[in-house]
Amino acid sequence: MALYLVAFAAGVLSVLSPCILPVLPFVFARQGQPSRHGSLPLLVGMALAFAAAASLAAAAGAWAVQLSQWGRGLALLGLGVFAASLLFPSLAAWWSRPLVQIGEKLAAQNPQQRWLHSALLGVATGLIWSPCAGPVLGLLLSGAALAGPGTATSLLLLSYAAGASLALWAALRISAGTMARLRAQWLPGERGRRVAGAAMLAAVLAVATGLDSRLLAQSGALSGLGSNGLESSLLQAAMPSAQAAERAGNTAAPLGDGAPYTSPLPVESTRPSLEGGTQWLNAEPQSIPALRGKVVLVNFWTYSCVNCLRTLPYVNAWAQKYADRGLVVVGVHAPEFAFEKDRSNVEKALQQLKISYPVVQDNGFRIWRAFNNQYWPALYLVDAQGRVRHHQFGEGGYAATERALNELLREAQAPSATTLPAPNANPVPDTRGLGMAADTASLRSPELYLGYDKGGSLRLAGRPAPGKPADYQPASLRLNTWTLQGNWTLKPEWVQANNAGGRLALRFEARDANLVLGAAGAGPLRFRLTIDGQPPGIHHGSDVDAQGYGQVDATRLYQLVRQQGPVKERTLEIEFLDAGAQGYAFTFG
Repeated sequence: MALYLVAFAAGVLSVLSPCILPVLPFVFARQGQPSRHGSLPLLVGMALAFAAAASLAAAAGAWAVQLSQWGRGLALLGLGVFAASLLFPSLAAWWSRPLVQIGEKLAAQNPQQRWLHSALLGVATGLIWSPCAGPVLGLLLSGAALAGPGTATSLLLLSYAAGASLALWAALRISAGTMARLRAQWLPGERGRRVAGAAMLAAVLAVATGLDSRLLAQSGALSGLGSNGLESSLLQAAMPSAQAAERAGNTAAPLGDGAPYTSPLPVESTRPSLEGGTQWLNAEPQSIPALRGKVVLVNFWTYSCVNCLRTLPYVNAWAQKYADRGLVVVGVHAPEFAFEKDRSNVEKALQQLKISYPVVQDNGFRIWRAFNNQYWPALYLVDAQGRVRHHQFGEGGYAATERALNELLREAQAPSATTLPAPNANPVPDTRGLGMAADTASLRSPELYLGYDKGGSLRLAGRPAPGKPADYQPASLRLNTWTLQGNWTLKPEWVQANNAGGRLALRFEARDANLVLGAAGAGPLRFRLTIDGQPPGIHHGSDVDAQGYGQVDATRLYQLVRQQGPVKERTLEIEFLDAGAQGYAFTFG
């Protein structure tokens, strides 16, 4: 329920966002008519069409995107004809002549049919509005793409649309008198009609040429303030359980059998499946039915996720310790970025991370959906009968997971057995480098995406130009903002330094600062890091030396900073000494 309320509130706040600008001319075109014939059916139609189009795009993949574009094209054509008709009454008389006769008959039978015209205009407006995405809507669409089609997704999107429609209706009611006076004074008769038509036609052209999207991308890249910032705050306030799942129990715990549970573990699911993966690595394809009699630990992860990397030492240790006692570990690699779908990249990561147990690439998120999963990382324990009996979302909970693991191993032993086989040598989880748990007491910086699809908090001296190379000058930084200097290209997932000497700076407060980096061409690419204008010295991360030098040798997560002693707010700056470096996301610990 909390997320529905957040979606509704975010929709209300969207009236303050540039996202709503293309919609306003169509909405105000209905002003002055009775609510039941004008604004109300228009806003209802807009909300329903928006929710339907966004749900379809989220649930059905690329084909739905194409369908959405066709729908938008038809909607734009219809709205363009409507706008041109306001400008040229003769055009309206020509195309509407056969419809007028039908309309007269309908009106004679039922004078209330005027609402239908407004509702249809609202449907077209909703199709135009559907590509708009703030932080909340982006979260809903991303979650829908992972979880697949469902009633919950559509209701969340409808909640967002309902909030925006309510805000627009309130604006119409509040400003009705003011708009009426302005219209009477400045837009009398035919002149008012032509101005309204010109405004609608300009809005149609802006949407058709992508001008509205570029303006929205620029406003999102410029800062995280305004309605987007308010929406992000709402998300953080309304989803404490998700934050707790990411941060709970981050303190490192030694491995040990632990005390058994006093009551049997509940059955959480009877239908887990490992079917539908893209590629299997380190082993032949595995399946839950084929693993009956074994306890299976399923780990959902992706190799550039710092939370996943901090969990891996424990998973690797359990795989080694309990292999002879009937435990099978399966890694489900569900990618967040496009480069994580590449098999060779995943294979390199498995070698670097010393993962020898079976790993399946779940590029289509089919296994993810089979487990109804929503988190990176997520651990599921499947018992010897193929049922999910325990889960852990996010980092931590290591002692509880190991207790549950031992309980399921005891259940799975042969009836005649009195004791379990002795465990292998008790391994120590390797929590050095990126494997060390986050210092949550000093953590004041959230994950920051650099690509404009999810990114924000970029501060520049001028305006950004998404999608094409441009020269940028930095702006002053405050906590959890970043800036660029030099020639860069801003892309949906990443930013790229086009020339040697490009600089990327960040203001943060955390013990660790990490950055997902890649290269446009053949590497390695050199870079140099400074902290508050000085070489990092003892504060350097595992991928940087004391003088701040490092190199991009693969597309992965790089640890740049690990502060020693008291943690305080710092400014990190990276100068890329070679062209082609790509930055994806900052993470902290």
